[in-house]
Amino acid sequence: MNVRIEQKESWILKKSDFERIFTPGTVLYFALLISLAFFIPKVINKFHAYSSKPDPVLQSDAQFLYNPKKIQKIVIDAGHGGKDPGCIGAGNIFEKNIALDIALKFGKFIEDSIPGVEVIYTRKTDKFVELYQRAAIANKNNADVFISVHCNANPSSKFNGFETYIMGTHKTEANLQVSKRENESILLEDNYNHNSEYGGFDPNSPESDIIFSLYQNAFMDQSARLASKFHESVEQHSELHIKKVKQAGFLVLWKTAMPSVLVETGFLTSPIDLNILKTEQGRRNLALSMMIGFRNYQNWYSNQ
Repeated sequence: MNVRIEQKESWILKKSDFERIFTPGTVLYFALLISLAFFIPKVINKFHAYSSKPDPVLQSDAQFLYNPKKIQKIVIDAGHGGKDPGCIGAGNIFEKNIALDIALKFGKFIEDSIPGVEVIYTRKTDKFVELYQRAAIANKNNADVFISVHCNANPSSKFNGFETYIMGTHKTEANLQVSKRENESILLEDNYNHNSEYGGFDPNSPESDIIFSLYQNAFMDQSARLASKFHESVEQHSELHIKKVKQAGFLVLWKTAMPSVLVETGFLTSPIDLNILKTEQGRRNLALSMMIGFRNYQNWYSNQ
Protein backbone atom coordinates (compact mmCIF):
# COMPACT_ATOMS: atom_id res chain seq x y z
CA MET A 1 0.00 0.00 0.00
CA ASN A 2 2.84 2.37 0.83
CA VAL A 3 4.49 1.73 -2.51
CA ARG A 4 1.42 2.68 -4.50
CA ILE A 5 1.10 5.92 -2.60
CA GLU A 6 4.73 6.79 -3.29
CA GLN A 7 4.26 6.14 -7.06
CA LYS A 8 1.23 8.38 -7.25
CA GLU A 9 2.96 11.14 -5.35
CA SER A 10 5.88 11.08 -7.82
CA TRP A 11 3.57 12.47 -10.59
CA ILE A 12 2.33 15.36 -8.47
CA LEU A 13 4.14 18.73 -8.77
CA LYS A 14 4.83 20.34 -5.53
CA LYS A 15 3.98 24.02 -5.11
CA SER A 16 7.62 24.90 -4.99
CA ASP A 17 8.29 23.06 -8.26
CA PHE A 18 5.37 24.86 -10.00
CA GLU A 19 6.61 28.22 -8.89
CA ARG A 20 10.12 27.37 -10.08
CA ILE A 21 9.02 26.28 -13.58
CA PHE A 22 6.22 28.76 -14.30
CA THR A 23 7.88 32.03 -13.47
CA PRO A 24 6.32 35.29 -14.81
CA GLY A 25 9.00 35.29 -17.52
CA THR A 26 8.22 31.80 -18.79
CA VAL A 27 4.48 32.46 -18.74
CA LEU A 28 5.00 35.57 -20.90
CA TYR A 29 7.27 33.59 -23.23
CA PHE A 30 4.71 30.82 -23.76
CA ALA A 31 1.91 33.36 -24.24
CA LEU A 32 3.96 35.04 -26.94
CA LEU A 33 4.61 31.74 -28.73
CA ILE A 34 0.91 30.89 -28.69
CA SER A 35 0.00 34.32 -30.06
CA LEU A 36 2.54 34.06 -32.86
CA ALA A 37 1.36 30.56 -33.75
CA PHE A 38 -2.17 31.92 -34.07
CA PHE A 39 -1.51 35.15 -35.98
CA ILE A 40 1.37 34.27 -38.33
CA PRO A 41 -0.76 32.01 -40.62
CA LYS A 42 -3.32 34.78 -40.94
CA VAL A 43 -0.64 37.32 -41.84
CA ILE A 44 0.80 34.96 -44.43
CA ASN A 45 -2.64 34.33 -45.95
CA LYS A 46 -3.33 38.04 -46.18
CA PHE A 47 0.02 38.65 -47.82
CA HIS A 48 -0.64 35.99 -50.44
CA ALA A 49 -4.14 37.35 -51.04
CA TYR A 50 -2.82 40.89 -51.49
CA SER A 51 0.13 39.89 -53.66
CA SER A 52 -2.18 37.91 -55.97
CA LYS A 53 -4.18 41.05 -56.82
CA PRO A 54 -2.86 43.29 -59.63
CA ASP A 55 -1.53 46.61 -58.49
CA PRO A 56 -4.16 49.23 -59.40
CA VAL A 57 -1.55 51.69 -60.68
CA LEU A 58 0.23 49.08 -62.77
CA GLN A 59 -3.10 47.78 -64.05
CA SER A 60 -4.10 51.30 -65.10
CA ASP A 61 -0.75 51.81 -66.82
CA ALA A 62 -1.11 48.49 -68.63
CA GLN A 63 -4.51 49.49 -69.95
CA PHE A 64 -3.13 52.83 -71.08
CA LEU A 65 -0.15 51.27 -72.80
CA TYR A 66 -1.70 48.25 -74.45
CA ASN A 67 -5.42 48.80 -74.90
CA PRO A 68 -6.59 50.62 -78.03
CA LYS A 69 -7.89 54.16 -77.55
CA LYS A 70 -11.57 54.20 -76.80
CA ILE A 71 -14.30 56.80 -76.78
CA GLN A 72 -15.93 56.50 -73.39
CA LYS A 73 -18.19 59.57 -73.19
CA ILE A 74 -20.24 61.46 -75.73
CA VAL A 75 -22.27 64.58 -74.99
CA ILE A 76 -25.32 65.02 -77.22
CA ASP A 77 -26.76 68.50 -77.35
CA ALA A 78 -30.31 69.02 -78.62
CA GLY A 79 -30.30 72.55 -80.00
CA HIS A 80 -32.57 75.33 -78.74
CA GLY A 81 -35.37 74.41 -76.30
CA GLY A 82 -37.84 76.07 -73.96
CA LYS A 83 -38.38 79.72 -74.86
CA ASP A 84 -36.09 79.24 -77.88
CA PRO A 85 -38.04 77.37 -80.60
CA GLY A 86 -35.32 77.56 -83.25
CA CYS A 87 -36.52 77.63 -86.84
CA ILE A 88 -40.14 76.72 -87.63
CA GLY A 89 -41.38 74.60 -90.52
CA ALA A 90 -44.80 74.52 -92.16
CA GLY A 91 -47.49 73.30 -89.79
CA ASN A 92 -45.68 74.76 -86.76
CA ILE A 93 -42.97 72.12 -86.70
CA PHE A 94 -40.43 73.49 -84.22
CA GLU A 95 -36.73 72.85 -84.54
CA LYS A 96 -36.37 72.42 -80.78
CA ASN A 97 -38.74 69.43 -80.81
CA ILE A 98 -37.27 67.72 -83.88
CA ALA A 99 -33.71 68.20 -82.58
CA LEU A 100 -34.60 66.81 -79.14
CA ASP A 101 -36.28 63.70 -80.54
CA ILE A 102 -33.37 62.94 -82.90
CA ALA A 103 -30.84 63.56 -80.11
CA LEU A 104 -32.61 61.16 -77.74
CA LYS A 105 -32.97 58.49 -80.42
CA PHE A 106 -29.33 58.92 -81.43
CA GLY A 107 -28.21 58.50 -77.82
CA LYS A 108 -30.42 55.47 -77.27
CA PHE A 109 -29.00 53.75 -80.35
CA ILE A 110 -25.48 54.34 -79.00
CA GLU A 111 -26.40 52.96 -75.58
CA ASP A 112 -27.99 49.87 -77.12
CA SER A 113 -25.39 49.21 -79.81
CA ILE A 114 -21.99 50.42 -78.57
CA PRO A 115 -21.01 48.95 -75.18
CA GLY A 116 -18.81 51.04 -72.93
CA VAL A 117 -19.88 54.45 -74.21
CA GLU A 118 -21.61 56.74 -71.71
CA VAL A 119 -24.15 59.13 -73.23
CA ILE A 120 -24.72 62.50 -71.57
CA TYR A 121 -27.39 64.95 -72.72
CA THR A 122 -27.38 68.73 -72.32
CA ARG A 123 -31.16 68.49 -72.15
CA LYS A 124 -33.69 65.65 -72.21
CA THR A 125 -36.78 67.84 -71.97
CA ASP A 126 -38.11 71.03 -73.53
CA LYS A 127 -36.01 73.48 -71.53
CA PHE A 128 -33.76 76.41 -72.34
CA VAL A 129 -30.01 75.90 -71.88
CA GLU A 130 -27.55 78.76 -72.38
CA LEU A 131 -25.10 78.26 -75.24
CA TYR A 132 -21.99 78.47 -73.04
CA GLN A 133 -23.48 75.91 -70.62
CA ARG A 134 -23.74 73.30 -73.36
CA ALA A 135 -20.00 73.31 -73.98
CA ALA A 136 -19.39 73.53 -70.22
CA ILE A 137 -21.35 70.31 -69.68
CA ALA A 138 -19.10 68.52 -72.15
CA ASN A 139 -15.92 69.94 -70.61
CA LYS A 140 -17.01 69.25 -67.03
CA ASN A 141 -17.72 65.61 -67.86
CA ASN A 142 -14.43 65.18 -69.77
CA ALA A 143 -16.35 64.06 -72.83
CA ASP A 144 -14.51 62.55 -75.76
CA VAL A 145 -16.97 63.86 -78.36
CA PHE A 146 -19.58 66.66 -78.51
CA ILE A 147 -22.47 66.59 -80.98
CA SER A 148 -24.97 69.45 -81.28
CA VAL A 149 -28.17 68.52 -83.16
CA HIS A 150 -30.12 71.15 -85.11
CA CYS A 151 -32.42 71.73 -88.08
CA ASN A 152 -31.68 74.17 -90.87
CA ALA A 153 -33.70 76.91 -92.54
CA ASN A 154 -33.45 79.13 -95.62
CA PRO A 155 -35.67 81.81 -97.14
CA SER A 156 -35.78 79.65 -100.27
CA SER A 157 -37.61 76.34 -100.03
CA LYS A 158 -35.39 74.81 -102.71
CA PHE A 159 -32.50 74.34 -100.26
CA ASN A 160 -32.51 70.92 -98.65
CA GLY A 161 -30.18 68.27 -97.28
CA PHE A 162 -28.13 67.01 -94.34
CA GLU A 163 -24.98 68.97 -93.53
CA THR A 164 -22.51 69.36 -90.69
CA TYR A 165 -20.35 72.17 -89.36
CA ILE A 166 -17.09 72.23 -87.47
CA MET A 167 -15.55 75.24 -85.80
CA GLY A 168 -13.54 77.38 -88.20
CA THR A 169 -13.54 80.24 -90.67
CA HIS A 170 -16.60 81.24 -92.68
CA LYS A 171 -15.87 80.02 -96.18
CA THR A 172 -19.02 81.53 -97.68
CA GLU A 173 -21.73 84.03 -96.89
CA ALA A 174 -24.17 81.14 -96.54
CA ASN A 175 -22.04 79.59 -93.79
CA LEU A 176 -21.96 82.92 -92.01
CA GLN A 177 -25.75 83.18 -92.14
CA VAL A 178 -26.19 79.71 -90.63
CA SER A 179 -23.86 80.47 -87.73
CA LYS A 180 -25.52 83.85 -87.15
CA ARG A 181 -28.93 82.21 -86.98
CA GLU A 182 -27.77 79.59 -84.51
CA ASN A 183 -25.83 82.13 -82.44
CA GLU A 184 -28.90 84.35 -82.10
CA SER A 185 -30.05 82.07 -79.27
CA ILE A 186 -27.70 84.12 -77.10
CA LEU A 187 -30.16 87.02 -77.32
CA LEU A 188 -32.60 85.03 -75.17
CA GLU A 189 -30.07 84.75 -72.34
CA ASP A 190 -30.17 87.18 -69.42
CA ASN A 191 -27.32 89.72 -69.47
CA TYR A 192 -25.45 87.84 -72.16
CA ASN A 193 -23.43 91.00 -72.96
CA HIS A 194 -22.00 90.92 -69.43
CA ASN A 195 -21.16 87.22 -69.47
CA SER A 196 -17.40 86.77 -69.56
CA GLU A 197 -17.86 83.30 -71.05
CA TYR A 198 -18.57 84.95 -74.42
CA GLY A 199 -15.52 87.20 -74.39
CA GLY A 200 -17.48 90.27 -75.47
CA PHE A 201 -19.13 88.56 -78.45
CA ASP A 202 -21.96 90.68 -79.85
CA PRO A 203 -24.37 88.89 -82.23
CA ASN A 204 -25.52 92.25 -83.57
CA SER A 205 -22.04 93.18 -84.76
CA PRO A 206 -20.85 91.90 -88.16
CA GLU A 207 -17.25 92.48 -87.05
CA SER A 208 -17.81 90.22 -84.03
CA ASP A 209 -18.99 87.38 -86.27
CA ILE A 210 -15.97 87.69 -88.53
CA ILE A 211 -13.44 87.84 -85.69
CA PHE A 212 -15.16 85.00 -83.87
CA SER A 213 -15.04 82.81 -86.97
CA LEU A 214 -11.24 83.00 -87.06
CA TYR A 215 -11.05 80.79 -83.98
CA GLN A 216 -9.55 77.42 -84.91
CA ASN A 217 -10.54 74.46 -82.81
CA ALA A 218 -7.53 72.36 -81.71
CA PHE A 219 -9.52 69.25 -82.64
CA MET A 220 -10.42 70.39 -86.14
CA ASP A 221 -8.99 67.37 -87.95
CA GLN A 222 -10.78 64.88 -85.71
CA SER A 223 -13.97 66.93 -85.88
CA ALA A 224 -13.81 66.90 -89.68
CA ARG A 225 -13.26 63.13 -89.66
CA LEU A 226 -16.27 62.61 -87.40
CA ALA A 227 -18.43 64.85 -89.57
CA SER A 228 -17.41 62.95 -92.70
CA LYS A 229 -18.36 59.65 -91.05
CA PHE A 230 -21.81 61.08 -90.39
CA HIS A 231 -22.15 62.08 -94.04
CA GLU A 232 -21.08 58.68 -95.34
CA SER A 233 -23.53 56.84 -93.12
CA VAL A 234 -26.49 59.18 -93.64
CA GLU A 235 -25.98 58.98 -97.40
CA GLN A 236 -26.10 55.18 -97.20
CA HIS A 237 -28.89 54.69 -94.67
CA SER A 238 -31.18 57.73 -94.91
CA GLU A 239 -33.41 59.36 -97.51
CA LEU A 240 -31.91 62.79 -96.93
CA HIS A 241 -29.83 64.52 -99.58
CA ILE A 242 -26.20 64.96 -98.49
CA LYS A 243 -24.45 68.33 -98.49
CA LYS A 244 -20.84 69.07 -97.49
CA VAL A 245 -18.91 69.32 -94.25
CA LYS A 246 -18.48 73.05 -93.62
CA GLN A 247 -16.77 75.46 -91.24
CA ALA A 248 -18.25 78.39 -89.37
CA GLY A 249 -18.09 80.17 -86.01
CA PHE A 250 -20.61 78.67 -83.58
CA LEU A 251 -20.81 79.74 -79.95
CA VAL A 252 -21.95 76.27 -78.92
CA LEU A 253 -18.73 74.77 -80.32
CA TRP A 254 -16.43 77.60 -79.35
CA LYS A 255 -14.98 76.36 -76.04
CA THR A 256 -15.41 72.62 -76.37
CA ALA A 257 -12.21 70.77 -75.45
CA MET A 258 -12.84 67.74 -77.67
CA PRO A 259 -13.82 66.90 -81.27
CA SER A 260 -17.13 68.69 -81.87
CA VAL A 261 -19.65 68.75 -84.67
CA LEU A 262 -22.84 70.74 -85.21
CA VAL A 263 -25.31 68.68 -87.23
CA GLU A 264 -27.96 70.39 -89.37
CA THR A 265 -30.23 67.39 -89.90
CA GLY A 266 -32.29 68.98 -92.67
CA PHE A 267 -34.15 72.12 -93.73
CA LEU A 268 -37.53 72.61 -92.08
CA THR A 269 -38.18 75.18 -94.82
CA SER A 270 -37.84 72.43 -97.45
CA PRO A 271 -40.97 70.33 -98.15
CA ILE A 272 -38.68 67.40 -99.00
CA ASP A 273 -36.75 67.45 -95.72
CA LEU A 274 -39.79 68.38 -93.65
CA ASN A 275 -41.71 65.35 -94.89
CA ILE A 276 -38.87 63.16 -93.61
CA LEU A 277 -38.12 64.89 -90.33
CA LYS A 278 -41.70 65.26 -89.17
CA THR A 279 -42.27 61.48 -89.23
CA GLU A 280 -41.24 59.07 -86.49
CA GLN A 281 -39.68 56.71 -89.01
CA GLY A 282 -37.75 59.48 -90.73
CA ARG A 283 -36.21 60.67 -87.46
CA ARG A 284 -35.47 57.10 -86.40
CA ASN A 285 -33.64 56.33 -89.64
CA LEU A 286 -31.60 59.50 -89.33
CA ALA A 287 -30.67 58.79 -85.69
CA LEU A 288 -29.68 55.24 -86.62
CA SER A 289 -27.55 56.55 -89.50
CA MET A 290 -25.80 58.96 -87.13
CA MET A 291 -25.10 56.16 -84.66
CA ILE A 292 -23.49 54.09 -87.42
CA GLY A 293 -21.40 57.10 -88.43
CA PHE A 294 -20.30 57.63 -84.83
CA ARG A 295 -19.43 53.93 -84.51
CA ASN A 296 -17.35 54.11 -87.69
CA TYR A 297 -15.52 57.14 -86.30
CA GLN A 298 -14.89 55.27 -83.04
CA ASN A 299 -13.41 52.35 -84.95
CA TRP A 300 -11.15 54.71 -86.89
CA TYR A 301 -10.10 56.55 -83.73
CA SER A 302 -9.25 53.39 -81.79
CA ASN A 303 -6.77 52.37 -84.48
CA GLN A 304 -4.83 55.64 -84.55
